[in-house]
Amino acid sequence: MIYTKLSIIIKDKPPYFIGSQLRGALGYALKKVTCINPSYSCEGCFATSNCLYSEFYEEKNTFHKYRFDFELGLSYYNFDFYLFDTATSKLPYVVSAFHMLLTQIGLGVEKKTYKEFDMYINDANCFKDGKFSLPKEFTKKLEIDNFCPNITLRFATPLRIKKENRYLRSDEIELSDIINSIYQRQMKLLGRDYKKFPYLVTGEIVSKNLEFKELTRQSNRQKTTMNLGGLMGEITIKDISKECYEVLKVGELIALGKSTVFGLGKIEVKELKV
Repeated sequence: MIYTKLSIIIKDKPPYFIGSQLRGALGYALKKVTCINPSYSCEGCFATSNCLYSEFYEEKNTFHKYRFDFELGLSYYNFDFYLFDTATSKLPYVVSAFHMLLTQIGLGVEKKTYKEFDMYINDANCFKDGKFSLPKEFTKKLEIDNFCPNITLRFATPLRIKKENRYLRSDEIELSDIINSIYQRQMKLLGRDYKKFPYLVTGEIVSKNLEFKELTRQSNRQKTTMNLGGLMGEITIKDISKECYEVLKVGELIALGKSTVFGLGKIEVKELKV
C-alpha cells in the first residue's frame, strides 16, 4: 500500500469532532484550487473525469483514496490527512488547498483564518517562514516487519460496519467482520475487484470493552442531520494468525467501515505481553 501523510497542527480550540468541519472546508478550498470550469458548476462539466474535487467529493458509492485521521475531543487542532495509491500524486493540489483554507477561507462558522500553523509531509516540516518546500519523493510504502499473536485492538473513532443491512453493535462484532472490512477496503483502494480474504480468519476475541458512541454532523448539502455514531473502545484478541495481524496493521493506515473520509474507523493495534 502506497501512501502519503500530510499533518497539520494549529494551536486553537477545535470542536469535539473535527471531521465534518475539516472535510467540508477542504472541499470548498479544493474546488477553488482545481476548478477550471467558467460556470463553476460540476453538473455536466467537461473536466469531471480529470478533476480532483470531483473525484474526492462528487463520485458516489465508491472508496475514496483519502481520509482524515485524528482523535476526538482534542484541545487543539492536530490531524493527519492520508492519500492512498494513485491519489498520492495529487499532493501539491491538496497542500495548496489546505493553505488556502487556513489562510484565506477559514474554519468554522466564524471562518477563522490563521497565520501560524505547522504542516508536515511524512513527519518532515514542509512549511517554514510562509513558504512551502515539498520533498522530491513524498510517497511511502507500508512495511510490516513484526508480528505479535496477542493484541489489544482500539477503536479510536466510531466504527460503523454494516452486516445484513444494519450496523453492528458491541456484542455482535466478530474478528471476521473486522478483517473482511479492512481487506475489501484495501482491494478497492488498489483498484481491484471484490476478492474474498484468501486465508482462514484465526484468532479469539477474549474480551470486549465497547460502547456505541452517538455522533452526528450537519449536512449543508442535504440540509439534514446525519448520524455518524459507531463502536468505540477496545477488544482483546489472542492467538491471531500472522495473515490476520498484517491486515489489522493495514487497517491502522487505511481505517475501516463507513465514513472513513470523515475520520471514522480509526484503529490502533497494541501488542500484549503475556
